[in-house]
Amino acid sequence: MAARSRLILVLVAGLASLAVTGCKAAAPARDPEAHPGQLVRLADGRRLNLRCTGKGAPTVLLESGFAATSLAWWKVQPKIARTNRVCSYDRAGYGFSDEGPAPRDGAATARDLDHALRRAKIRGPFILVGHSAGGLYVRLLADRRPRDVVGMVLVDTSVEFQEQRFAGAFGPGAGSLAAIRQRAARCLEAAERKALPSDDPALARCTPKPRSGQAADARMAEAVNPANWRTQVSELDSLWTTTSRAVEAGRASFGDMPLIVLTAGDAYDELPEPGRGMVRAFWTGLHQEVAARSSRGVQRPVAKSSHMMMFDQPDAIVAAVAEVSAMAKAPER
Repeated sequence: MAARSRLILVLVAGLASLAVTGCKAAAPARDPEAHPGQLVRLADGRRLNLRCTGKGAPTVLLESGFAATSLAWWKVQPKIARTNRVCSYDRAGYGFSDEGPAPRDGAATARDLDHALRRAKIRGPFILVGHSAGGLYVRLLADRRPRDVVGMVLVDTSVEFQEQRFAGAFGPGAGSLAAIRQRAARCLEAAERKALPSDDPALARCTPKPRSGQAADARMAEAVNPANWRTQVSELDSLWTTTSRAVEAGRASFGDMPLIVLTAGDAYDELPEPGRGMVRAFWTGLHQEVAARSSRGVQRPVAKSSHMMMFDQPDAIVAAVAEVSAMAKAPER
């Protein structure tokens, strides 16, 4: 029992690190993204920041994980742009995009991106790439645009009702994101008081380390903005509730649409054995379930990669996109 309790505690810490590490991605020193790309105005007046580069079909859409912006794809997007048009963006409330109405769940995210693409006259066909929680969001976008979406690459994707699934397998609290929500709530309260940045150790992780330059200024401006933290809290509250229910209510099958699910091979290295093997097998099984929704679905492990695969193994993502693109142009045999 003691060993099981230790496993649950370490697993909770590991899941928390998976969800948080994508929030403030380190960008290259000569950061080209200190300014917005194309600010697309939606029907309600809000603006979403899109960054589109390259040429060639299908157009690849990049959806970041929890709390991450278009900066998360700085290693991936330029490589895809050599062969395809590729667009990343900041979800409402993050980066250079305006805050959106609550709740900031998957349905709202997919609706915003759908409308932004139409407003910007960005037409399909599309290949959707979703990292972590973004994997849930692109599945909802695929439900909105079934004729336009011709393939998907899911990067160490979250799955619907993930917290409940982990708790059922490893015990109460094993899949909880409560610690991350508590931190976001503390940062929100401080931001609303205009108390960020702060010397208080409890608030140190609310803002990036002080640096000079326009990119650092842009990230600090986001970190002290209450909209950023409100969005994070709402996104977390929605993941295993309304977002998961919407995904569950979506298509049970993607037919023969090319689908590759990439699973990070080193995501749970901090766990002791035998827990490490148990969790890896469970996580792989969840990804296999998602891949099985297409007759051309594949679950593929990626060695030497943490959950942040876009930083550790960007070429694995680029190769998967190229493979899905080729498959989308060829009928299933």
